[in-house]
This record gives sequence, C-alpha cells and structure tokens, in this order.
Amino acid sequence: MKVLIADDDLLTRRMIEKLLTSWDYDVVTAKDGDEAWEILRDEDAPRLAILDWMMPGLDGPTICRKVRELPGSEMTCLILLTIKGHKTDIVEGLEAGANDYVTKPFDHQELGVRIRIGSEMVALHEKLAERVKSLEEAMGHIRMLQGILPICSYCKKVRTDQNYWQQLETYFSKHSDVQFSHGICPKCYEKHVKPEVEEIKGALKT
Repeated sequence: MKVLIADDDLLTRRMIEKLLTSWDYDVVTAKDGDEAWEILRDEDAPRLAILDWMMPGLDGPTICRKVRELPGSEMTCLILLTIKGHKTDIVEGLEAGANDYVTKPFDHQELGVRIRIGSEMVALHEKLAERVKSLEEAMGHIRMLQGILPICSYCKKVRTDQNYWQQLETYFSKHSDVQFSHGICPKCYEKHVKPEVEEIKGALKT
C-alpha cells in the first residue's frame, strides 16, 4: 500500500519513512502542506497519509478538510502527527476529517499499530466499494430484464432499443451474464429432426 508522509522536519520524515519501508509500505514524502495536498488530489493518490499538524503552507487539519471534499474521500485514511495532546486539539483534528492521530514524540510500536489499523480500514472500504459496484451492475441487469421486450412471433428475434432485430441468445448474452447451450426439445425432435432422420434412412436403403 502507498503511504504519504508529510512533515517539514527532515529527521522525523526520514525516521517514519525508514520505519514504513521496513514494514513493506510504498512510501511517498512531502516537505510541506502544499506539496502534500498536490499529492493527495492526484488520481493515483496514496490511500493512507500521515500528516504533520503544523507545517509550512497548508497545515494538517486544513489538508484533511480539503481531502474530505473530494469524491471518494472515504477511501482515504488520514492520520495527524502532532505535539498537541489536549482533548480539544484531538477533537478539532477528528472534526477536520482525520481518522486518527499520533502525538509527538511517538512510540514506534504505537505508530505501527495505528498504520496497520488504517490500512485495514482502507482495504475494507475498497472491498465494500467493489461489492456495491457489483450489486449496482446486477440491479441494472434485473431492471433491464424486467422491461417489455418486443419479440417476433415467427422467428423469435428480439428488437433492441436501436430498432435492430437480434437472435434471442445474442441479445441476452450481450445484456446479461446468461450463457446458452443448445439442445432440441422432444416436440421439435418429432416435428423436425425425426422426419429428416427417417428420410436419410430411407435413402440409404435404396
């Protein structure tokens, strides 16, 4: 998973980067808030970000607010890194849109646990989004199949919305997950196939 570390302090940034790299995360860094915001607004933005509360340009809470205004921002986990440990400060950060916070100086083990929880949250959101998409597609197929389909009384072709006539199996294969295997019903066998078989047998005897 790609993780953004945004902190204007080079030592802190390098320390966290080294830790995350050892934990097999793909790390991206930013030295100030403006650079962090540019990275997070990108189409291929990291899904987890560790943001210093106070840094040049945009501060951590402001970045959180701006990210939460983006479509699909619930898929991004934001962790604030701060020396502010008072309850009012914590509430302010969470109300700005942060999912979690870590106070400086931070404990490596605590940071690792919070990052792991954040990455698990991102993974759950991604799975949920995939399931919602699959459900919407399935509901779309159901709504489509519930409509009235014009079908020829003789050849049984179906008329599409573009006023083209398609074979029944072609239409359903295109607009649903249905797959067809062909066979012959007993009635059609007696009516069509059997006479042809008898005719061939008669021709062979002569």
